[in-house]
Amino acid sequence: MSSMPASEFKSKCLKVIERIAETGEPVVVTKHGRPVVQVIPVTDGAPVVFGRLAGAVTREDDIVSPIGDPLIWRE
Repeated sequence: MSSMPASEFKSKCLKVIERIAETGEPVVVTKHGRPVVQVIPVTDGAPVVFGRLAGAVTREDDIVSPIGDPLIWRE
C-alpha cells in the first residue's frame, strides 16, 4: 500500500485514480504526515438490494374477489 501527501494527490488525482483502478492497490493520502483517507478500488461483488424485486409484485384492482378459478376455493 502506497501513501502520498494530499498536495501531491491533488495535483495527480486522475492519474492516481486510474492506477488504483488498474492495479487494485489502495493509496493512503496523508496530511502533515498523518493518514487522512484511503482511496480503494470499487469491488463488483456488492449485492444490489434496491430494486431487486422490481416487477415481482402485481397489483390487483379488486382485492375482495378471489383470484383465479373459483372452483379451487370451494374445496
